[in-house]
Amino acid sequence: MSKLDIRIPHQLSREEAGGRIKGLLSQMKREYGENVKDLREDWSENSCRFSFSVMGSAITGTLDILNDEVRITGDLPFAASLFKGKIEDTIREKAQDLLS
Repeated sequence: MSKLDIRIPHQLSREEAGGRIKGLLSQMKREYGENVKDLREDWSENSCRFSFSVMGSAITGTLDILNDEVRITGDLPFAASLFKGKIEDTIREKAQDLLS
């Protein structure tokens, strides 16, 4: 199992960053719907526990909105770890777009 740890800095208020980033997972689902299945989000204030599957591999993690960054952590199963770089780059790019 491989660890996912993505940190995206921002210069927004925590509330503004939260308002923008809360659509990240849904946006990715819309754009990559053929690959992303069973998306679940459980928000509690500025933290989200999420899960979804990519090509049959389950990915779980948390998304935390902090004062100066958004941090996304999770576990990638072996099959998905082969695409770890692509997964991280895609998430980082989408999150940076939302936070800029």
